[in-house]
Amino acid sequence: MIVEIKVPSPGESITEVQLASWLANDGDFVEKDAEIAEIDSDKATLTINAAQEGVIRLLVEAGDTIKVGSVVATIDTEAAKPEGQISKKETRPDKPQPAPEPEKPALKEMPSVAENQINPGDVQETGMHISPLARKVMEEKNVNENDIAAYIRHLRIGKSDIAEVAAFTKKSLGTTSAPLAKNPTGQRDSERKKMSTLRQKLAQRLVSVKNETAMLTTFNEVNMSRIMEIRKKYNEQFKETHGISLGFMSLFTKAVTIALRHFPQVNSMIDGDEMITYNYTDIGIAVSAPKGLVVPIVRNAESLTLAEIEKKIKELAVKARDNKITIEEMTGGTFTITNGGVFGSMMSTPILNPPQSAILGMHNIIDRPVAVNGQVVIAPMMYVALSYDHRVIDGRESVGFLVKVKEMLENPEKMLFDGNDPLAGLLGI
Repeated sequence: MIVEIKVPSPGESITEVQLASWLANDGDFVEKDAEIAEIDSDKATLTINAAQEGVIRLLVEAGDTIKVGSVVATIDTEAAKPEGQISKKETRPDKPQPAPEPEKPALKEMPSVAENQINPGDVQETGMHISPLARKVMEEKNVNENDIAAYIRHLRIGKSDIAEVAAFTKKSLGTTSAPLAKNPTGQRDSERKKMSTLRQKLAQRLVSVKNETAMLTTFNEVNMSRIMEIRKKYNEQFKETHGISLGFMSLFTKAVTIALRHFPQVNSMIDGDEMITYNYTDIGIAVSAPKGLVVPIVRNAESLTLAEIEKKIKELAVKARDNKITIEEMTGGTFTITNGGVFGSMMSTPILNPPQSAILGMHNIIDRPVAVNGQVVIAPMMYVALSYDHRVIDGRESVGFLVKVKEMLENPEKMLFDGNDPLAGLLGI
């Protein structure tokens, strides 16, 4: 029986995707549920799995743009496994192979590459890619990366493995395993490749932001001394209590949610000829993922504690970097925070994330001389930038919002009182 493999829908309103890469070769015998391809949409990367086991025939090329629902491959479930092809189960036994007996040196094999070079706990350092499906199975089987590394140590490289490595090297690099270093002495090489669907969509959105919004940016600087003191004093206790470190992003997120309550116009967006103002804050956190920039959403951030915000940000960031983030987790959002400081940016103008009307940019923390109470002192300072759509937000609201964020960060205690002076509240003034 011939089983058709069709492109699944990555989400509502998406009609086309790009077949990023094939994970199986034409004519391979694939097992049921094995990952056979990766597809890129304008929002996320997904995998296609084999519906049945059998011999696969590829009908489109990697890099092609195809319609959702199109047939990209077929699987012949009645075809026999090609002679010489060995499944992973057959080449990787459950138990380590016993060492050959000393009196039979002719049967002795060289130690495997994996045994010589990989130690338990080193899976990440090898650059190995564990697919989303494999990670799900790992969770079900209660297997961790150390178990995988220990298992790899007992593998023995055979003839079929070398042939597979050689075929992979030729296919992926287009050459032998010779060094890839470029000659710096005058060669004028270049490389041309098709943009991914995600990158194409990102380019379109960035251009449309410039063309369709009245974007302006206002800047300020924040003295990070108080926050850094708090982190130094309480981080270990915070980690013991909540199981996660206290980072800057949770404090910035909390400061933003308070400032948005004081300046609700910043938490608004245009819909046709109407303006929507939200009474909740869904904060987008820009994350650099392997396929490009993505913005997962921390929903109802105003109701979360610092620990809850930290855990949610970590969860979403890990998913994004493992290409496991879902479209639902990136949909919506009323305000975005981006941190160029992690890459060393001193100052930049963040670009809006439509249809939102504002975005806050964090930057590098640098010790600089500043005036404090009439004295010149060295303090850890950060420039912050707020880009906003002037059609929605006036200068007064934009500047006031950024000043409120600065005030919350320089006086974190005020976050407990919704941004108000606790002593003034006590005095009723």
